[in-house]
Amino acid sequence: MPRPDRTAPNDRAARVAKIQKASQAAERRRGALIWVTAAVVLAAIVGAVVFAIVRDSPALADLSGVQDYAYEGSQHTPSAVTYAENPPVGGEHNDAWWNCGVYEQEVPKEHAVHSLEHGAVWLTYQPSLPADQIALLEELGGEDYMLVSPLADQSSPVVASSWNHQLSLDTADEKTLKAFIRAYKQGPDTPELGAACTSGTTTDLVQRS
Repeated sequence: MPRPDRTAPNDRAARVAKIQKASQAAERRRGALIWVTAAVVLAAIVGAVVFAIVRDSPALADLSGVQDYAYEGSQHTPSAVTYAENPPVGGEHNDAWWNCGVYEQEVPKEHAVHSLEHGAVWLTYQPSLPADQIALLEELGGEDYMLVSPLADQSSPVVASSWNHQLSLDTADEKTLKAFIRAYKQGPDTPELGAACTSGTTTDLVQRS
């Protein structure tokens, strides 16, 4: 026969309370561990996102290669112009500006310079540039005050130009181009800041929709 349980009721209650207390402590430790693990994972995700944003931020792009010039605005001429830079960044130009947008063919420099005078950024590229890089330039050209077109006789694969500023690149580097656009599109030295880059002229060239 089993021996009768002669443990005092108070002793049994104490053991039960001790077991319950230990169980509750273990539960609290598990809860704390879950919260700490979740916090660590969340911090890692946030850190990775912040790192990616900072890494790709146009504000951190290297614009030390930008060349600066000192052309005066408001110099109109109906004649063809021989420019010192290719593509040009200022100087005499046609009195009709070129409508901003993306073009499959070269645009007349005399008209494009007038667009620069209005604050546009002109992205030009050698026709042999890889298709994915051309696509990136065309995507950037979807913004206002942007002009994108090929230019076969320029010396660099990609050139970003604004009035009195120019950056030559070996590739269509998105971060650097965005930084140039941010710094110089409608920049403070634009001769005719705020003037239109639409309702000008495009002659008969094909503009991408």
